[in-house]
Amino acid sequence: MEARSNSEALLRREIAAATRLLNHEGILGYSGHVSARLPGRDALLIQPFDTSRAALAPDDLLVVDLDGRLLDGGERRRPASEVFIHTEILRARPDVGAVAHFHPETATLFTLVEGVALAPVRNHAARWAAGIPVHPNPAHIDDVALGRDLAQTLGDRQAALIRAHGAVVVAEDVRSLFVDCIHFEENAAALYRAAALGPVRPLSADEVAAFTATFDRARHTAKLWTYYVGRGLAVGVLDSAV
Repeated sequence: MEARSNSEALLRREIAAATRLLNHEGILGYSGHVSARLPGRDALLIQPFDTSRAALAPDDLLVVDLDGRLLDGGERRRPASEVFIHTEILRARPDVGAVAHFHPETATLFTLVEGVALAPVRNHAARWAAGIPVHPNPAHIDDVALGRDLAQTLGDRQAALIRAHGAVVVAEDVRSLFVDCIHFEENAAALYRAAALGPVRPLSADEVAAFTATFDRARHTAKLWTYYVGRGLAVGVLDSAV
């Protein structure tokens, strides 16, 4: 096994922490996964198929190439079965540094009804103002062709839903990805609840522009990461700060 760089060691800690915290928040359950591109390599870190999301440790993570082949992590271990979600999105999107696939209960509802799209209604959902496409195939994405199809549905957007299945969210790094996953399901829950009150008014183009003009994404990410890591430390979800 090659010696790990400082950047890889930090990525491992971030992925493990994000996975545990998303599990604790009820966003990532017994399945789903977070990956990150390894700097300077056509490879990524992703968890094994059979490791609990509630107990994932940095050393559990596997290194795989963009064809899904195991490069580092133990001969008897295999990556998450839907690794091709991650490999094909990272192959198609050089701007993306981290990918999450999960099965949000509320957001997925919007793939099951006609004429009701998941639209931005909370201010931080301006991230998805360009739209959240719905991938029409609910199948388990366990080969290259299916992963490539999903990457095409995602296109240049920052999230996609998978009909009757779940979601993918992409971001520039793991911490930003974690925050986006929190806001993604918050927005879906807000839209679902608001619809019970009456006709919903999604954010307008002018409202999105006004919000994004003053929004400091890096500062917001740092604030929320610190908050959720603190929560995790307080209840024993994490055993050290990241």
